[in-house]
Amino acid sequence: MAQDKPAGVTDTGRTPALRLAALLLGAGVMHFVAPKLFDSIVPPQLPGKARTYTYWSGVAEIGVGTALLVPRTRRLGGRLAALLFIAVFPANIQFTADSVRNPKAPWALKAISVLRLPLQLPMITQALAVSRRAPRS
Repeated sequence: MAQDKPAGVTDTGRTPALRLAALLLGAGVMHFVAPKLFDSIVPPQLPGKARTYTYWSGVAEIGVGTALLVPRTRRLGGRLAALLFIAVFPANIQFTADSVRNPKAPWALKAISVLRLPLQLPMITQALAVSRRAPRS
């Protein structure tokens, strides 16, 4: 298998990039496999149909995940991943608000939704770190 990096260049961001890629590719596919779940967390203030946002965010996650897999596009992929994590944060807030307000929602779901919000920051910083560590083309 041919290497995509010049001799002597170490790609210290490879493993974190592959982890982020797996997360994004998995989530992106799920937008098409189970779109109703994602439709339900699209903030109602957004214009248009929730399904449109679900599909486009799924496409974005698959595209960014793919960019993270390829060493040549990893630097850009890391930056795009950070932007994507910022862009979907309102949906995560909506999910948390809906979960907490729902008296029928299990306690565990409420706890996970609340605890998940601050995890966006490490995901953003990890994506930026992947971008910084990626080999320059």
